[in-house]
Amino acid sequence: MAQKIVEALVDGGKATPAPPLGPTLSQFKVNVGKVVQDINEKTKEYGGMKVPVKIVIDDVTKEYKIEVGTPPVSSLIKKELGLEILGVKEEKPAEGVTEEVKKEEPKTPEKLKPWERGTPKEEEVEGVEEVKEVEATGKEETPAKKERVIVGNLTMDQCIKIMKMKMDSLLAKDTKKALKEIVASVVSMPLTIEGKNPKEILKEIDEGKYDDKLK
Repeated sequence: MAQKIVEALVDGGKATPAPPLGPTLSQFKVNVGKVVQDINEKTKEYGGMKVPVKIVIDDVTKEYKIEVGTPPVSSLIKKELGLEILGVKEEKPAEGVTEEVKKEEPKTPEKLKPWERGTPKEEEVEGVEEVKEVEATGKEETPAKKERVIVGNLTMDQCIKIMKMKMDSLLAKDTKKALKEIVASVVSMPLTIEGKNPKEILKEIDEGKYDDKLK
């Protein structure tokens, strides 16, 4: 049986016959509207997320089957927490003098380079040497580290829910390791789990704290 496979990333429950999906399916002479309807039915639980789907088409009978993957862990987390993005929105620069205007500000004598002031005096040259020496030593204070901003908190029940949705695509063979995979993916995100750093949660999983929830 000759098969053709079409893979696409669609909006959960909102796939349309628009390009690229529609034109690609029409090449195989299937009922595009029906295929799209079936995709939406199978992906409606993932509303608001991008979902990978695979349409396997029999090249002779034109029968097809739809295989639905699961969205990335980050998308499932955003859905659970009701977040649009997993990050901190950058604040708009304060109104006032722009960078371009700043560049056009006239230079005061203090801001001019020695060679821009005319013939440098001996003490000016010595001052420049001292500045260069300080720069070379690298003793200037480094800017303080920005405090980690947390944008959301997951419960353990939510982590387990996500784990179950992703179970088929995880490398882990048992639920405990699968849960650790989900938690480990949160480590690099601006989130906490049960109000704690995800690294602490990984230790607690190893200690068996959530074994009852995994039964």
